[in-house]
Amino acid sequence: MSRNGDKKPVGFATHITAGGLAGAMEALCCQPLDTIKVRMQLSKSGTAPGTKPRGFLATGLMIVRRETPLALYKGLGAVLSGIVPKMAIRFASFETYKGWLADSSGNTKVGNIFIAGLAAGTTEAVAVVCPMEVVKIRLQAQQHSLADPLEAPRYRNAGHAVYTIIREEGVSALYRGVSLTALRQATNQGANFTAYQELKKLAHSYQLDLKDLPSYQHMVIGLISGAMGPFSNAPIDTIKTRLQKASYEPGTSAFQRIAAIAKEMWRQEGVRSFYKGITPRVLRVAPGQAIVFAVYEKVRGIIETMKVSPSQDRYSE
Repeated sequence: MSRNGDKKPVGFATHITAGGLAGAMEALCCQPLDTIKVRMQLSKSGTAPGTKPRGFLATGLMIVRRETPLALYKGLGAVLSGIVPKMAIRFASFETYKGWLADSSGNTKVGNIFIAGLAAGTTEAVAVVCPMEVVKIRLQAQQHSLADPLEAPRYRNAGHAVYTIIREEGVSALYRGVSLTALRQATNQGANFTAYQELKKLAHSYQLDLKDLPSYQHMVIGLISGAMGPFSNAPIDTIKTRLQKASYEPGTSAFQRIAAIAKEMWRQEGVRSFYKGITPRVLRVAPGQAIVFAVYEKVRGIIETMKVSPSQDRYSE
């Protein structure tokens, strides 16, 4: 009998609760790394002859020194406001697509798990991630000191950023770079879910006496699976970041913008510029996925136990 054969499908409310809590925990722990990554991707340091690009630690120290440590959490409001629907959509859509692609016995092949991950990544990118990241990047790109009340930023917070962007650039500006965001999220989640599901099966095969894996094993598996996406799509993420930060004249197509950014990066900064921010991104994404999967599995297990307990109590009376 299948290990999970006696379990009922997980409800959408469970995905919202477990995914939302997991995403919030990830954001609180990993936001500083994301801010450093964005600054590195937007930085033009190292373009002058005889100079080197500013590294991960140097970028972080510069932010703390110039703008206070709280600056590492710029854009956190935008992330937290989007993380619950993002994670709910990610897990719920993945399980839905995975179910559609399953065979008559309910098993899903590795290739179909990858396709379900691609579809889930695309779904979350269009529904939540792209507008959330446009706002987040605009906030993170502001190099103002939080310790100086007289140094007023262009965008005061996530809500003000959304209002200003829509008023000055239109609603479509929130979806700038949506194709690249969808491509990045699709490859991320395709690799992420495939690796996680297969590694989880492998771990179970060596521990047949365990009904559920312990949280630390979910964290290790999530860490490994989470590291795969960033290495496969770093150039996409860097171009996307620069595209979403900049403003363009109306009438300029998305392809023209992407091509112009890529051409400028290649000509002025070289091939290494496409991998700017890869260190903080891996350090951000891999531990983030470790936290997400561990918290998600734990919360989901607790919710499932709470659902089962009342019926068991009634039958035992």
